[in-house]
Amino acid sequence: MSERADPPDTAGPEDPTTDPAADRATGPTADAVAVAGAVPRPHERTPGARELAAAAEVFALLSDPTRLHLLWLLTHGEADVGALTEACGAARPAVSQHLAKLRLGGLVQSRKDGRRVVYAMPDGHLKRLVVEAISRADHVVSGEPWHD
Repeated sequence: MSERADPPDTAGPEDPTTDPAADRATGPTADAVAVAGAVPRPHERTPGARELAAAAEVFALLSDPTRLHLLWLLTHGEADVGALTEACGAARPAVSQHLAKLRLGGLVQSRKDGRRVVYAMPDGHLKRLVVEAISRADHVVSGEPWHD
């Protein structure tokens, strides 16, 4: 009987391309990305506890339909409380409270324009997340097939 060598895809933990701890510490190696066939992009590494907690906070703020609607409206540009209230159909005090939570959570920014307070969502990552969430929901509701 001859000894067989392990195939490359079953390398042990001493191999940095398959060691999950190495990925958490430094992100995927160039070899791991090449093997997976993925194109490396910014922020593409295994998240640590702080990143996961921060992401969970974002999802918690997105979990309310009114807040999600307000954020979706802000993906189209800045708006004041009056315009956001009219567009989402919620009561003005409720909209103001939701916007305050979003501002305190760092998801939106506000600025004074005379007597008005204008809100904006300058974070491109968040804009894309909101649009993708709404697009996915559209597929769920409409029954349209999934796509990339």
